[in-house]
Amino acid sequence: MSALRIAALTLILAGCATPRGPVTVPLTESTRGVRPDASAGQTGKASWYGEPHHGHRTASGEAYDMYELTAAHPSLPLGSRVLVTNLNNGRSVEVRINDRGPHRKGRIIDLSLAAARKLGAGSAGTIPVRVRVLSRPTE
Repeated sequence: MSALRIAALTLILAGCATPRGPVTVPLTESTRGVRPDASAGQTGKASWYGEPHHGHRTASGEAYDMYELTAAHPSLPLGSRVLVTNLNNGRSVEVRINDRGPHRKGRIIDLSLAAARKLGAGSAGTIPVRVRVLSRPTE
């Protein structure tokens, strides 16, 4: 069956389903590397990184710029675009994944300083967020 037919069938069946709120895809050792569906979301804690990392190389090879809307994620393909929503205040920001992380247990994404500011993170070390994949780079 072609990918287009599968996608169409999925959309038809999804229209018959009862809405149950956002789908979450917890990141565990068994799901690390699994490519979540673009409509799926992941909820958890986000942290941010700034000055000490500014100018250092990211996993994508580019220099980290704390003033750009970028983020680090452990498994999404580099170049993916995601929508991050602060669950405390409802603010959202679109970021591009250009690095790997976070490297602290219990966190699902590391945001650039600019992205954290757009979300209203303030001086908080972490904020509760929902991450939804908008697009992935073409393969």
